[in-house]
Amino acid sequence: MKMIVGLGNPGKEYVNTRHNVGFIVVDNYCRNDKFKEKFNGLYVDKIIGEEKVLFLKPLSYMNLSGTVVKSYTDYFKINPEDILIIRDDLDLKLGQYKVKVNSSSGGDNGIKSIIECLNTNSFAQYKIGISNDKSVNTKDYVLGTFSKLEKDILDSVVDISPKIIESFIKNGVEITMNNYNGMGK
Repeated sequence: MKMIVGLGNPGKEYVNTRHNVGFIVVDNYCRNDKFKEKFNGLYVDKIIGEEKVLFLKPLSYMNLSGTVVKSYTDYFKINPEDILIIRDDLDLKLGQYKVKVNSSSGGDNGIKSIIECLNTNSFAQYKIGISNDKSVNTKDYVLGTFSKLEKDILDSVVDISPKIIESFIKNGVEITMNNYNGMGK
């Protein structure tokens, strides 16, 4: 069983913010599915190929994502190596993306929480660039919304995300990194 986790913050005020890129990607992939609620998270379970896959959006705030992810891994008996976390990344330019494994949090509090709760960083991360406007307070920037031009650039990443997700599910993280890292604008 694999688990795809989109990170974000719950609530209408965060819907189109930079910090909710993970939710945006999962919502796009699961747009025809009905989410169920369990353990303070919204999830969809699907069969992709011959693999059972759980798509999860934690309903805790970003900084507490680890508690929700841990509840799901324990209940569904999912190994950390079978998890792909989709998140925003300030260090990548908007339009860029990268898949990494055994990676640090890079200062992302959601990832810090997941590493602490799972007691490992052996899960994969799908990092989606949101750039970093240093003239704006970081918290205000990540909780800010995309301009029309930024949204158009993000949409190109959202459009390729199903291929990246399915590559992770079918081929694993190494092949996915080899096939998709270095791509993007």
